[in-house]
Amino acid sequence: MKTLKYIIVTLLVFVVFQSCNSDKKSKGDNTEVYQCPMQCEGDKTYNEKGSCPICKMDLALVEKNSELAEDDNISDESIFNLTSTWHNEEGEAFQLKDLKGKTLVMVMIYTSCKAACPRLVADMRNIEAQIADEKIKNIQFIMVSIDPETDTPEKLKAFAKENFMDDAHWTFLQGTESGVREFANVLSVKYKEISPIDFSHSNIISVFNPQGELKHQQEGLGVDNKQTIAAILEVTP
Repeated sequence: MKTLKYIIVTLLVFVVFQSCNSDKKSKGDNTEVYQCPMQCEGDKTYNEKGSCPICKMDLALVEKNSELAEDDNISDESIFNLTSTWHNEEGEAFQLKDLKGKTLVMVMIYTSCKAACPRLVADMRNIEAQIADEKIKNIQFIMVSIDPETDTPEKLKAFAKENFMDDAHWTFLQGTESGVREFANVLSVKYKEISPIDFSHSNIISVFNPQGELKHQQEGLGVDNKQTIAAILEVTP
């Protein structure tokens, strides 16, 4: 009888010990680890939010990104792994992962541009016009400002109305300086401020599938957009 009691007590101790270890492991797995998205310092990580001491970009939450990729079926190449916060033309804050589930057609512009940007806007509207309504509902056209200081949500909303781009499938984004620079690097878009109200920049329209993976890019102004439209239709449910 004593032997049986001893065995039972031993088993109870073992179960409690394992439970404690499991809790500790779970807590350890939730430790937030941050890293420069450009990996300026190689694999170096930080335990607190902040910016990279080299490129000044916002540090990305590595652990959170890994969980997203595993839980929501997002690959390492998805832009939904980026953790920068943006504001749309309505002033609403969100992250790129909130766009998950729709085909994304993106371009980077600034509203005070008088040269290339109006032509990029025309190219985006031309692409939109050639897509059937039943597909449009599964597509989001995104205009990202490279001049977040000037392009406030209010200014972006006015620009959207002026250019007849205020339907639900159009979204204008204002980010932080570091967030915009980070996203431009992802799209291989180069831009440089050449005066307080003027920028030189690449002219690239990018197509992402509903999982946030880059599938096609159109470079140039007023170019034949047949391949771009084909790429959009291919990835749009």
